[in-house]
Amino acid sequence: MKLTVASENPAQISADVLVLNVFEGENPTRGALAALDQELNGLIGRVAALDNLPTKLYQTMLLPTSGSVAAPRLLLIGCGKRVEFDSVRLHRLASAAVRAAERLKVSSVALRIAGGPNGRIAGEAVASGAHVATLDLGDYKTKPDEARREIAEVKVLPPDGEGGEYAEGVRRGSIIGEAINLARHLAQAPGNILTPQRLAEHAQSAGQRAGFTVEVLDRSQMEQLGMNALLGVAQGSEQPPAMIVMRHNGRPGTSVDLALIGKGVTFDTGGISIKGASDMHLMKEDMAGAAATVAAMQAIAQLRVSANVLGLIPAVENMPSGHAMRPGDVLKAMNGKTIEVLNTDAEGRIILADAVAYAQHLGAKKLIDAATLTGAVVVALGGQAAAVLGTSDEWIGRVRSAADQAGERVWPLPLWEEYLEQLRSDVADVANVGGRAAGTITGAMFIRQFVDPGVEWAHLDIAGVAWTEREAPYLPKGPTGIPTRLFVRLAEDVASSGGK
Repeated sequence: MKLTVASENPAQISADVLVLNVFEGENPTRGALAALDQELNGLIGRVAALDNLPTKLYQTMLLPTSGSVAAPRLLLIGCGKRVEFDSVRLHRLASAAVRAAERLKVSSVALRIAGGPNGRIAGEAVASGAHVATLDLGDYKTKPDEARREIAEVKVLPPDGEGGEYAEGVRRGSIIGEAINLARHLAQAPGNILTPQRLAEHAQSAGQRAGFTVEVLDRSQMEQLGMNALLGVAQGSEQPPAMIVMRHNGRPGTSVDLALIGKGVTFDTGGISIKGASDMHLMKEDMAGAAATVAAMQAIAQLRVSANVLGLIPAVENMPSGHAMRPGDVLKAMNGKTIEVLNTDAEGRIILADAVAYAQHLGAKKLIDAATLTGAVVVALGGQAAAVLGTSDEWIGRVRSAADQAGERVWPLPLWEEYLEQLRSDVADVANVGGRAAGTITGAMFIRQFVDPGVEWAHLDIAGVAWTEREAPYLPKGPTGIPTRLFVRLAEDVASSGGK
């Protein structure tokens, strides 16, 4: 899809459909829609007089323009109350608007959303939302979906008075939107197609496109480094594991300003502690954190973020076999700590132990990981937010701020030392599970044991938000690409503080 910033008057824009937004409880014949209503000979006002305008969030109405303006059709979309119209809603509304236009089987759309955030933030939200809307996730279908037609071009019309900053936001939003779609494509890929080695190849392709370097550690290299936690998880599969190491050098020097780490279990059967069959097919998305990490590194490099960012992906397949790790096994991680495996289905935290240790080995002092780690986070937060836990309130606060600016939701949970009692082991330094109580917290507490003193670390449990089983006006069922935008914004925050 081609996305451009247009400077024409809405009445003069050449497109198959012109999309405009309508606020609840406001007179549409004033403000942004007033001039267009005059061009349409009062059409919008007459519809409003009948109390038929679509003002509720994501409601739409299609009107013929009868040659009064250049676009043959006008699509009005409701955006709710103005006071609730933040960057999250703007991003979603732009996506919903383009998805609604897509159902009309048009090839070009002119999109003008006024009245929300201003400047770069607005342009970025609209552009990224438009890109997210046009992704076709039917990668493996032999026939195209007849119910949809791919939109070839979206022309974004800035609100009145918006200029260079808005256009810059649109440029950034296009880069970020394309990255989100990359993450969604990767998370959608079946386990027989996206193996750990194929995931590494996708990371290398992204590096070639965007200009960051990629190194892939094989089994022998990981053995030399002592990554026996990761290798323990991988030993049940015939697919070889990989530690994918991505580097963006945005400023002089070799220091690592920020490490992004994504759980990369390309398929998770649960191992010997095997999962139930009913939803196991969805376990292809157990590498959603890894997908977002590749995508974020692509966007960070394309945006030329002035920070040295390290991206790490421990990539494995968790399978039951005669070689698989067993409940009761003891694994030694890279940092020398030993792990008693009580449940082989709690494998994500085990591979993250070695990834976190390796990030610190490479010099990272600020870390964040993203993982589809626990079902408990779905119980706690549903599909509305990721959980965030970490080593300090200051670092968690920066992560939350980045999430707010990026339009992704996170919510903090405590990481008090008392929770460590649930992970006590009689035979090793730490057990990999701590029972049903506080499962999200104990999962994070396990990873915390591999973080050195003085290192800033945050953990995102994205199990509730990485995939949606419900169709939304702004998003189809399937992978969401979360937390790609958060990762990018956090890297920019670190860059703006000189790497601190």
